[in-house]
Amino acid sequence: MDQNNAAIRQELMAANPTFRQLSQQHADLDSQLHQLQERRFLSPQEEAEELRLKKLKLQLKDEMESLVRERLHVPSLAS
Repeated sequence: MDQNNAAIRQELMAANPTFRQLSQQHADLDSQLHQLQERRFLSPQEEAEELRLKKLKLQLKDEMESLVRERLHVPSLAS
């Protein structure tokens, strides 16, 4: 991620409630995945849950990236 994208992410975190919500959900899923991955062995149900969480996490990241791309194409009001 370049500095421009990092700045846009910070701006969106401060000003966009949707981006903040997506980011929080992404962090929550990351935490849940981390808990599963700390286990030595996963049951088939846990493996399915791990896969489900990974897909949801990726979907949230895609949505966040979409907001970043949209912001890249809209000039800032401060500019």
